[in-house]
Amino acid sequence: MAAESSSKVVVYAALIGNLLVAVTKAGAAAWTGSSAMLSEAIHSFVDTGNEILLLYGMRRSARRPDPAHPLGYGRELYFWSFIVALLIFALGAGVSIYEGIGHIRRPEPISDPVVNYVVLGLAFLFEGASWLVSLRQFRAAKGALGYYEAFRRSKDPPAFMVLFEDSAALLGILIAAFGTFAASSLGRPVLDGVASILIGLVLGTVAVLLARESKSLLIGERADSRLGDAILRIAAEERGIESANGVLTVQLAPDQIVAALSIDFADSLRAHEVEAAVLAIEQKVRAAHPNVVALFVKPQAQSIFRESVRRRFGPSAAGLGDAGGEPE
Repeated sequence: MAAESSSKVVVYAALIGNLLVAVTKAGAAAWTGSSAMLSEAIHSFVDTGNEILLLYGMRRSARRPDPAHPLGYGRELYFWSFIVALLIFALGAGVSIYEGIGHIRRPEPISDPVVNYVVLGLAFLFEGASWLVSLRQFRAAKGALGYYEAFRRSKDPPAFMVLFEDSAALLGILIAAFGTFAASSLGRPVLDGVASILIGLVLGTVAVLLARESKSLLIGERADSRLGDAILRIAAEERGIESANGVLTVQLAPDQIVAALSIDFADSLRAHEVEAAVLAIEQKVRAAHPNVVALFVKPQAQSIFRESVRRRFGPSAAGLGDAGGEPE
């Protein structure tokens, strides 16, 4: 819940900042006729809509399970995150590149570049404040990991999406400012269109990265391998367990995980003793890791488990159960 609350703070900060920036940029684009400024306004309006969609996805993913969706609605957040990435690509990048090409074909001078500079300066302050909030939250969550590695491992799309959006916005503002300066000082308005295309390329690159990661989460990524190791240790300590063979985990949402655990029970155990051991393991796992919303336990000899893993994941998965039960 703390992580979810932090993510909401980041998204709300970005929403307020983007809305303020979008309105000021749109006014400046209408006043000056700048193509780069119009691209920036479109970018900010798209980002504003994106934050609304992320908040909607967070709310939908928190719904309780029901008979039609027994594992809950956690992946709604990943679905809407994927939609956000597509919108950045289609609306943000696509429209910016289209506007840039149009301005190159029919260049028009910027009527009042000073207005652009003032608005871009204000936009940089608004976006910078939102960027600092998202950066601090992401830095706190990543721990000792590098930024790119933390991005690839993150299961919380709002945390990294807002940071990427704000970073792209700041870079876009700098490009727009440079385009305005070059177009007005050199007397070549075509450079304003070039700046718009560059902004579109930045947004397209960000969109591809976000779409790839969101798609991976939507399809179903495993949870952190340390969770698998912890579940295996809890199971192995239970009385009557010959071996905890391995565990498969699937991330449904940032705070929702499903785990399937393979255990080799002692042959001497009676049915009711096996049931008691399973119940004890479930209780201990949920007490230690509340984000495990469902734990399925399968009685299975270790040799049978290893063979099933080999058939499912191939020869490279040998020794899987000793390393958290999942392939890297």
